[in-house]
Amino acid sequence: MAEPAAPEGFYALLTDGTAVAIREVGPGDLGAVHRFHRDMSPENLYLRFFGISPRIADEVAARLCREPDPDHAVLGAWLGGELVGVAEYDRTAEPGEAEIALAVADRMHNRGVGTLLLEHLVSLARSRGLVAFRAETLAQNVPMLRVFACAGLPVGRRTVNGVVEVTIPLTGSGAYLDAVAERERHADIESLRHLLCPASVAVVGASRRTGSVGGAILRNLLTGGFDGPAYAVNPRAGREPVGGVCFPSVSALPESPDLVVIAVPPEAVAEVAGECGRRGVRSLVVITSGVDGRALLGICHRYGMRLVGPNCFGIANTAVRLEATFAARPARAGGAGVVVQSGGLGIALRDHLSRLDIGVSTFVSTGDKYDVSSNDLLLWWESDPATRLGVLYLESFGNPRKFSRTARRLGRRMPLLTDVAGRSAAGHRAAASHTAAA
Repeated sequence: MAEPAAPEGFYALLTDGTAVAIREVGPGDLGAVHRFHRDMSPENLYLRFFGISPRIADEVAARLCREPDPDHAVLGAWLGGELVGVAEYDRTAEPGEAEIALAVADRMHNRGVGTLLLEHLVSLARSRGLVAFRAETLAQNVPMLRVFACAGLPVGRRTVNGVVEVTIPLTGSGAYLDAVAERERHADIESLRHLLCPASVAVVGASRRTGSVGGAILRNLLTGGFDGPAYAVNPRAGREPVGGVCFPSVSALPESPDLVVIAVPPEAVAEVAGECGRRGVRSLVVITSGVDGRALLGICHRYGMRLVGPNCFGIANTAVRLEATFAARPARAGGAGVVVQSGGLGIALRDHLSRLDIGVSTFVSTGDKYDVSSNDLLLWWESDPATRLGVLYLESFGNPRKFSRTARRLGRRMPLLTDVAGRSAAGHRAAASHTAAA
């Protein structure tokens, strides 16, 4: 089944690590905005509009989805093709000032949607010359007042007859930038928790066939002592594949696994990834090479999943006995965090660290590196007490400034050994099977 296109926009992480798309709302979104307000609970509607009317959904959708206007802006947050939050501003008569309002779907409360929308609304308003926001909210709307208070910007408050009038200057503030950076760091780490510390894992493509990559990965999970359930998924494997019962699809699993490892032919990867997204899977490791990485990343973005690969060797975290690779030997537990793009080098490096009695804390083979990268792993190691040394073999930098900033900070706490390959003609040819191909 073909996957519908993900909403165009900027992808960002919520506090629980789920990725959502943030983009401006326009006339083409009338139906989505109408459904969003129609499905809000009476309590949520009252807190947002100070009252309840059967025509609220019609009236608000028409107002928010009008043609673009320099004095008006609306941003939406999208998850799985569904609108889960909106934020708007309208200029007031006061020069440089705008009135703002936010609303979040009931099921998405306390996940950082409002804060993320406010951050992007601030950025958009600044680019258009605004210097202050104003807002009015009911005193009992504690979650929204908390969003304003925790944004990192100076907030003025005045209560009149049960209504709190909020004033937010948009002038540059180091505290605000620090708050945004800290929220981003926390969200990034949370998004990796489902990947590196999953409660359950499924391997799609697990098989009894000799030499099967999927079968080798499932064997490593089971023999390595992974604490949670490890499921085999293969519609043609019969009822007794490696490790026990095999399920015909991800949809047939008894639960939605945190992590799915995909080792199927290239033409089947997109279909499996879409099924994982619809099932509620939080992260994917795609071993398969020859995959349309951009299309795969679009599917992951649409459903809020993190992606390692494609064209990778797998991942491991010895702290939770997770060995989701097809290595011949498991990684020895130790203090080295390892991230590589070359699977072959990753195998050799793991073995060498084991022989040196250093061992591995976490291991990630990023392959074509469409999503999870060395920057993510630096943040993870920074919060991981088991990691005392970082080893990185890289063939490219997605965000060199972020890498430099994070590596410099982490390097004050632990040694970081970084090898950047692909700079010579021979190295460039070797890297072509990973990043250069992407």
